[in-house]
Amino acid sequence: MNTQQWIEKSDKYIMRTYGRYPIVPVKGQGCRLWDADGKEYLDFLGGVAVNNLGHCHPAVVAALQKQAAELIHCSNYYQIPQQIELAELLCSHSFADKAFFCNSGAEANEAAIKLARKYSRDKFGPERYEIITAAESFHGRTMATVSATGQEKVQRFFDPLLHGFKHVPFNDVAALEAAVTPNTCAVMLEPIQGEGGVNVPSPGYFREVRRICDQHGLILIFDEVQVGMGRTGKLFAYEHFDVLPDIMTLAKALAGGAPIGTMLARDEFAAAFVPGTHGSTFGGNPLVCAAAIATVRTILEEGILNRTEEIGEYLLGELTALGKKYPFVKEVRGIGLMIGMGLTIPGAEIVKKGHSRGLLLNVTHDTVLRFVPPLVVTKQEITQMIAILDGIFAEVGA
Repeated sequence: MNTQQWIEKSDKYIMRTYGRYPIVPVKGQGCRLWDADGKEYLDFLGGVAVNNLGHCHPAVVAALQKQAAELIHCSNYYQIPQQIELAELLCSHSFADKAFFCNSGAEANEAAIKLARKYSRDKFGPERYEIITAAESFHGRTMATVSATGQEKVQRFFDPLLHGFKHVPFNDVAALEAAVTPNTCAVMLEPIQGEGGVNVPSPGYFREVRRICDQHGLILIFDEVQVGMGRTGKLFAYEHFDVLPDIMTLAKALAGGAPIGTMLARDEFAAAFVPGTHGSTFGGNPLVCAAAIATVRTILEEGILNRTEEIGEYLLGELTALGKKYPFVKEVRGIGLMIGMGLTIPGAEIVKKGHSRGLLLNVTHDTVLRFVPPLVVTKQEITQMIAILDGIFAEVGA
């Protein structure tokens, strides 16, 4: 079937929960995708920061193939070796002592919300349940994570939202401190806001957040669903800020494209979950855990982190230089291979023009082009992307 035939069938059978572009990917390799008509695309979206090792990385493919031939799924009533091995791998390379596995970032954040409330209820009583999050944040599409998200466009149509969330401006210590009450149990923040426009905090911000949490006995939760797993040049983004969280959530890139979510926590907090308080049928099954083990080991053992830091600086420099040529580019910001280009004009048309020229990227917050390519992207591919973008900018700025 060609692209148009697939689109017609999609329109007939698939709910329209996404504003889908007329592209039907059927094959991927590294930083490139091919559609049903054979057209090739340079992928600087990476499945929205999922394909950190590129499409169909050999280590991930081999792990999935091997595990699929042995055991795909079993119940969490039993001990799952792949899950245990992955938990050890993540905990031994982070602040955490224990892991809980689920299927997505939203589910990981749901688990963090539940754990924070359960711990606080056990220790302080039922009145301590509120969680402070940031304006322009994004934590997921479930009712609890929509309520936690600080974007009205995500929340509209779903009133009444879940009670117990406050939103304060990101990177504003005074606003955070003023929002704390005797009912506050936790602060949940993205180390770098992704959907909110690739917003990077000022130096020292998270040290102050940690101070406030320690002063008031609050749980600090980091949502690293988008920024974790090497995206910023560190395995976890919190490593940039000299601060340790109490709970952290991961998903997206953890299993190289296979669906997985994880909540990590220190022992003190993890102990609040006991049998019956939380669970997930598919969470941490053998198949996705095998993919995740291969992904994490590849990131740790093949120099991906150092390479991401180096190539990220190169991409940042190239985008900055490009931006100086065009007055509608306000700012280029980011860490590692999570970079945003702020514009004074809407970015949707730029994205569409990129598609016609074989470039995939996206716009968030209407005016921020987001660049989250696979961590294996080459300088040659960056040069190709810049040339395409330069041509588009020249056209839209004419």
